[in-house]
Amino acid sequence: MQVTETLSQGLKREFKVVLPATELEQRLNNELVTLKDRVRLNGFRPGKVPVGHLRRVYGRSVMGDVVQNAVNEANRKIVEDNSLKLAFEPQIKFPEDQGEIEKAMDAKGDLAFTVALEVLPTFDLVDVSDVTVKRPVVEVTDAEINESLERMAKQNRTFEPKAEGKAEQGDRVVVDFVGRVDGTEFEGGNGQDIRVELGSNTFIPGFEDQLVGLSAGDTKLVKVTFPTNYLAAHLAGKDAEFDVTVKEIEAPGELKIDDELAKGFGMESLDKLKDAIRDAIRKDFDAQSRRKVKKELLDSLDSKYSFELPPSLVEQEFAAVWSQVEGDMKSNNRTFADEDTTEEEARAEYRKIAERRVRLGLVLAQIGEKSDIKISDDEVTQALIERVRQYPGQEKQVWEFYQKNPQALAEIRAPLFEEKVVDQILSQVKVVDETVSKEALFNDGDDADSEAEGGNKAGKGE
Repeated sequence: MQVTETLSQGLKREFKVVLPATELEQRLNNELVTLKDRVRLNGFRPGKVPVGHLRRVYGRSVMGDVVQNAVNEANRKIVEDNSLKLAFEPQIKFPEDQGEIEKAMDAKGDLAFTVALEVLPTFDLVDVSDVTVKRPVVEVTDAEINESLERMAKQNRTFEPKAEGKAEQGDRVVVDFVGRVDGTEFEGGNGQDIRVELGSNTFIPGFEDQLVGLSAGDTKLVKVTFPTNYLAAHLAGKDAEFDVTVKEIEAPGELKIDDELAKGFGMESLDKLKDAIRDAIRKDFDAQSRRKVKKELLDSLDSKYSFELPPSLVEQEFAAVWSQVEGDMKSNNRTFADEDTTEEEARAEYRKIAERRVRLGLVLAQIGEKSDIKISDDEVTQALIERVRQYPGQEKQVWEFYQKNPQALAEIRAPLFEEKVVDQILSQVKVVDETVSKEALFNDGDDADSEAEGGNKAGKGE
C-alpha cells in the first residue's frame, strides 16, 4: 500500500492511496484461503473446495471486503503516521472511471483512491487568571415563600355551588360550548361540563372575560381570536365563535394556609412545607446563577481565542441550529419579517452562533484533556436514570434506547464533561458574588442565542 499526501491546506488534508494489482491479488487469495475452511459447497468435502472455484463463486463479494479493509487500514495508517486528530470522518473518493474500478475488482489493475480529511486545529491554551466573573446572588425572601404557598393553596382549594348571583372573577363556571371558525365546527372546539376558573387565563384570551356577569342557565355567543402562536397551526390567528351555555356557577372556598394544606403535599407541617419551598426556590436561583456565571465565563473565553474552525463541524452545528430556528418560527407562525430581519441576515447571525459553539467546544475539549477530566460510567448511569425519570410509564423503553445507541449515550456524557471542565476553569478565575434582584437574575437578554453548549464538541470525557 502506497500513501502519498497530495494536499495540506489549512485544516484540510488529502492523501492518495494506491494498492498495486499484485497486492490486491495476494489479499484476495489470503481471504479465499481463510474462507476455504468455513464454506460449504455441494460436491466438495469441508476444506477441500479449490481456491479457484471459490474465486469464481465468491470473488467479487470477497474483493468488496478486501477493498473495505484496505480503506480502513489506509485511514488508520494516515492518522497514526501523521499524528492527526480528525474533526470529521474521512471522505473516500474512488476513480470516476468505471473501467479502472472493474480491473481493480478483478485484481487486474491497481486500486487507487483519495482520502480527504479535516483535522482539528492546534492552539495554545491561554492564561485565564486575569478573568473575573460575577456570580449573581439572590436571597430567598419570606414574601416569595408566601407567594408560593398562596399559589398552592389556590390550586387545592375547594369550590362550592353558588346558589344565586352572577359569575365573578375568581368563580368557577361549568359550561358546554360549541366552537366554529368561518361557520364550521372544528376538531377540539366542542366541550361538555368543562370547568372554567374565571381569571385563570387558561383559555383563549378573551374567553373567560366574556363569561363574567352570566348566571346559571344563560347562553352567550363568545367571540375570540386564536393567538398567532397557537399550537394548532390551522387555527392560529383565526377568529372563532363559541356558543356557550352556563350550567353551574361555583364560588371559591376559603383560602387556607395551614398544616392541613402541608399534609396535602406530603409534609408533616406548614413549617416543613415552607422549608421545602425555600429549598426549591434556592435550587432554582442557584441553577440560574450557574447559567449566568457559565455564560459570562464562556464569553470571556470566546474573546481570548481565534483559530481556524473545521468547516464540516461548523456546517453540522449550523444545520442543527437553523433547523431549530425554522421549527420555532413555524410553530409560532412567524416570519423573518416579523422579527424585523431577513432570512439572509438571520442565517449570517446564526452561523456566528454555530462558529462560537464549535470554537468553545474545541477549547473546552482541550482544557478537559489537559486537566485529565474523566466521566465515570457511574456518573453516566446516574444522569441516565434522571433522564429516564422524565418519561413516566416509558422507563424501560427509554433505558433500552440509550443502552443500544452509543451516540445517544454520548449525548448524556458530553454535558457532564462540559460542566466538569467549566468547574475546572472557574477554579482558575476570580469569581465575585454580586447581590441582585430576582428580576435581574432571570433577565436572560440574549443568553439563549449566545450560549455555547459546547458539549458535543468537547468530547465524551472518557
